Formats: sequence, structure tokens, C-alpha cells
Amino acid sequence: MAHEAQKQWHLPLLVVGPADVLRLTRELEALDEYLHQASLRKGGDEAAKLPRTSRALDDFALTNDLNMLHADDRKQGKEFLMSVEGHSPVVTMSFAVDPSSAFIGKIITWLRQNVHPQLLLRVGLQPTIGAGCTLRTANHYFDFSLRQHFETQKQVLIDQLHASTHEGQA
Repeated sequence: MAHEAQKQWHLPLLVVGPADVLRLTRELEALDEYLHQASLRKGGDEAAKLPRTSRALDDFALTNDLNMLHADDRKQGKEFLMSVEGHSPVVTMSFAVDPSSAFIGKIITWLRQNVHPQLLLRVGLQPTIGAGCTLRTANHYFDFSLRQHFETQKQVLIDQLHASTHEGQA
């Protein structure tokens, strides 16, 4: 029991946002139900064979050293995922275009190493930002977009336009 209290849980890179956590939880519940039904049908004397699982569930089991044939491991995994769903910080990042999965992988790796190990990232699209991104947490909003940069530099642009039109008139 002391070993269980010290277990370090990790989310694999394929589990990025809240929807991924919910999907993984549902898949784990379905697997648990399948194995429960299989044990009832076979009387529990034959080794159960797992149905095909998603890559995310396979990574989750491997990352956390879980054996999906053991009911206790499935239960602990489900409890961890439910805890993540209810208590982990969620950051929303919006981009002008859909970012690649490799790019999201780099962002989620950095955020989990530097902010919170179970941080979840919700990715959105906002074509009006031009380039860059916006970032929203539970109580902060940051605008790193080209649109915002132009807005803050508007007076510099106006001054430059006035200077160039005065040079053209002289």
C-alpha cells in the first residue's frame, strides 16, 4: 500500500486535452467491462485476451507500468484519469491555422515540464489573429498574435506614414 501512495502517474503525449482524458476513461471502462464479461463466460480459469486498444491507452499503460489484465491496475488508472479530469489545470491556445501534432507535442511537453505535470491543453482556431497565438487560463488571457502586435504598434505606423508623406512633399 505504501508503494501505491508514492506512485508517480504520467499522462502520455497523446493525451493532450480534456476530450482525450474522457476518451481514455471511456475506453478503460469498456475494457474493464469486456474483461469482466469474459471472466463470467469462461469461469475465470482461462487467461483473458485483450481486445484491440488505442495507441493512447497502450501508451498510458506503458508509461504508468500498468497491466490491463489486472482489475486493480485498471481501477487505479481510471481513478487517476478521473482525478485529472476534475482537478488538472486546462490551458486554451488558439492559433490562426490548425497546428501540427508534432508542434502540439512540443508545447505539451514544455508545459508539463515547466507548469504542471498533468496540464491539459485545449487547442482552438481563431483565423482573425493572423499569426501567433492567444493563450487563456482560468484567470488570465495573453494575446501573442500579430494582430495584437500591430494594434500596440499602431502609433509607430502612423508616425512613419506621416514622416514618409512629408518627405515626399518636400
